[in-house]
Amino acid sequence: MARYGMVIDLNKCVGCGACVMACITENRREQALKAIEEGLQALENFKKRTYITTHILGTYPNVGIVYMHMICQHCENPPCVSVCPTGASYKTRDGIVLVDKAKCIGCEYCVQACPYGARFWDPYVRAIDKCTFCVHRLAKGQEPACVSTCPTGARVFGNLDDPGSEVSRLVASGAAVALKKEEGTSPKVFYVFPMRRRR
Repeated sequence: MARYGMVIDLNKCVGCGACVMACITENRREQALKAIEEGLQALENFKKRTYITTHILGTYPNVGIVYMHMICQHCENPPCVSVCPTGASYKTRDGIVLVDKAKCIGCEYCVQACPYGARFWDPYVRAIDKCTFCVHRLAKGQEPACVSTCPTGARVFGNLDDPGSEVSRLVASGAAVALKKEEGTSPKVFYVFPMRRRR
């Protein structure tokens, strides 16, 4: 059984937003169309769910920009699962954290429990929503939409338990690091930061 993970190389990201649009197209098309009908503000709020934040580094004239991506970290020890009163939040056998929208009552306990801010209430489907690693694409042998769409190859996806996979090599080398290790969640999304460039 694979243990899926992702590495996001912030050195390669140019902030184009292709990953955001790919995610919306692949997973939230109907919701996006409803947001469009409601107007520009609703659409902007909708896009922020799969968000990229901009961080300026350095001081003039040596200034750089880093585009930070915060998606569900698909934790080994997901606090969102343990607080869910209905079992709507769950982890699959291959470690992907999902939400059963039919069981979700919208209490938002999982939203509060997530230390990464990676869950949100979707008013269109009336349930909690989040990144799924495009589990439906994985079942067909495809990569998540954000990975296959990225024009710079900033996202790498694969089996963390396969020592030959690129994602596994990046994590093992120390080039890619997890966020908020002190939370004890053991996330499976890792980042290559500008100060930790690949050699």
